Amino acid sequence: MPAIVIHRAGDLRVEPRTAPPAGAGQVRVRIDRGGICGSDLHYVRHGGFGPVRLAEPMVLGHEVVGTIAGLGSGVTDLAVGDAVAINPALPCGICRFCTEGMSNHCLDMRFFGSAMRRPHVQGAFSTEVTVEARQLVKLPHGLDPSIAVFAEPLAVALHALTRAALRPGDRVVITGMGPIGMLILLAARHAGAGEIIASDIAAEPLALARTLGADQAITPEALDRFTADRGYFDIGFEASGAPSALPALMSVVRPRGRIVQVGLGGDLPVASMVLVTKEIDLLGTFRFTDEFAHAVALLGTGAIDVAPMLSATFPVDQAADAFALAADKTRAMKVQITF
Repeated sequence: MPAIVIHRAGDLRVEPRTAPPAGAGQVRVRIDRGGICGSDLHYVRHGGFGPVRLAEPMVLGHEVVGTIAGLGSGVTDLAVGDAVAINPALPCGICRFCTEGMSNHCLDMRFFGSAMRRPHVQGAFSTEVTVEARQLVKLPHGLDPSIAVFAEPLAVALHALTRAALRPGDRVVITGMGPIGMLILLAARHAGAGEIIASDIAAEPLALARTLGADQAITPEALDRFTADRGYFDIGFEASGAPSALPALMSVVRPRGRIVQVGLGGDLPVASMVLVTKEIDLLGTFRFTDEFAHAVALLGTGAIDVAPMLSATFPVDQAADAFALAADKTRAMKVQITF
């Protein structure tokens, strides 16, 4: 069965892999399609990110949906033929963070397509995978797989909103309008944000942000107009990871406002005097907990419309072309692969 495997930076291959039979409590899933994530691109272009480095070949992919092809013993609430989204996170369920409701900080986490562990956790860009039944969420009837694939990144956005404690009417600014920034925009609009300003350095994502409902879509330089009277926004989401973005947000968020750092780009400078004197809450956000099932439900009802974000779809044997397009932010927002 073809799988998309990264061997080292720049060495992406489509090669055969075999999924093991479904054991007790497990399910075999035929993958229908997957979405290329920024972390997948980092492995392909740089061999990893930060201290995380490839040490062996690894199947990529963690944004996937599929159809159940086989059941292991003890699985009674799923059936062959069910359409499902696969939660790529497999926390242990027993460590102190799991039992405290913080499974995203599990001490023994296994996450699809991650080189954080040795051996690496293989991803799901493969024709079939075998997973734990508890990782699956049934798709609502009629939900298009191309939409359902957005469940994982939407869960990331929903968790960021949870961390921000966003309230209806809040004025929101988002810096970095990649896929996660766009999904934060959509989720914030659904949650009742009173005003949303999107900021990016490129014209193409700004145009899409307007399509998705941003009240304004502006360049970082234009944020200066919001610095009067010690800042304008209740909440800022920093989704770019750019070193200059966090200080810029701190200048436009009002006293006792909140900033959620979403993007990863290495250690960032913090204007501690501004942080202290404006009493800003600076928060981190990492992956998600129980937001995955909520994301599937929102996509199923159409409450959040992600369709404008899908730029192109490629068959698995054109994986190299798919990754090349996904890396070009002037031409693509989200690229998917069918299996």
